[in-house]
Amino acid sequence: MDEVRIDRWMWATRIFKTRTIATDACKKSRVTVNGQPAKPSRVVRVGDVIQVRKPPVTYSFRILALAQNRMGAKLVKDYLENITPPEEYEILELQRISGFVDRAKGSGRPTKRDRRELEQFSEAMPDQDFSFESFDWDEDDFADE
Repeated sequence: MDEVRIDRWMWATRIFKTRTIATDACKKSRVTVNGQPAKPSRVVRVGDVIQVRKPPVTYSFRILALAQNRMGAKLVKDYLENITPPEEYEILELQRISGFVDRAKGSGRPTKRDRRELEQFSEAMPDQDFSFESFDWDEDDFADE
């Protein structure tokens, strides 16, 4: 086997959970092969560099071997080399840490975990008063409304 479809290879190496998701990622231009956007039917070879954008991170992989069938997680390291720069993982960590601060509107009530993290954050800054009354409200700010 000298070449295999990109969507099949990404599914086989567990980059995506299903082949359909891998195909959709290619159609949405989230996958590039050697810097070129890849269609799902694009064939890849050993040595190609694949970049997969899963917001907010862009992962990079070098193909070490080709596979057509899904494999166990322990075997994946024999088929690809993760060459993602460390800066991308820092972005992921920053988003994980600031998850409760950038809460999307309409995402429901904060969970018990969110409340505990917010209390821990507030306790880390004892000199700050985060109550509503602590803010300086200037009536002139609301005069134009």
